[in-house]
Amino acid sequence: MPSRRTTVLNLGPAIRLTTGLLALFWALEAADQWLLGEALDAYGIRPKSRDGLWGILFAPFLHGGFGHLGANSMPFLVLGTLVALGGRLEFLEVSLVIVFLGGLGTWLCSPAGTVHIGASGVIFGYFGFLMARGLLELDLRAILIAIGVGFLYGGMIWGVLPSQPEVSWQGHLFGFLGGAVFAWARRGRHRSSPARSQRDRRRRG
Repeated sequence: MPSRRTTVLNLGPAIRLTTGLLALFWALEAADQWLLGEALDAYGIRPKSRDGLWGILFAPFLHGGFGHLGANSMPFLVLGTLVALGGRLEFLEVSLVIVFLGGLGTWLCSPAGTVHIGASGVIFGYFGFLMARGLLELDLRAILIAIGVGFLYGGMIWGVLPSQPEVSWQGHLFGFLGGAVFAWARRGRHRSSPARSQRDRRRRG
């Protein structure tokens, strides 16, 4: 985790980043609903279709109506902002890994003839990243964030299991795994070396 001062300084940019992306989601959905007759939905992930691989890139930006997007908006804003507190580069890295691994898993394991759209796979990925980071890193802030996320959104974990036919549980599952894999791969990245920590303590003293 970045230092406490860096985290506070990142709060404003983090909120602007996630609200900007959310505004893009709403603008695309408005155009799709009012101007394009929901034609954009066809560009989602189409499992086991070579052309459907392109949907891995597009699916997070597409939704099946304003209700679908509305349900995703607040979790995306909250969890995305918590991820973005680590800086724009980390937010980009986390998001790309989740989109790629989550999308590829969905493409490989979902039934042919279906189309998968929505940012929920990315949201589950942010959830998986924040929870796994709290477990893997010896950092109080990461642990407290994980506890808070678990308290607010812990019920999300059931979304990785098959439930309703129209819900892409595969996207949820592989998005969650993508976020957890990234947390495991970058564990300890922000830990300071003992020598540097000693110097920092001397400066503060």
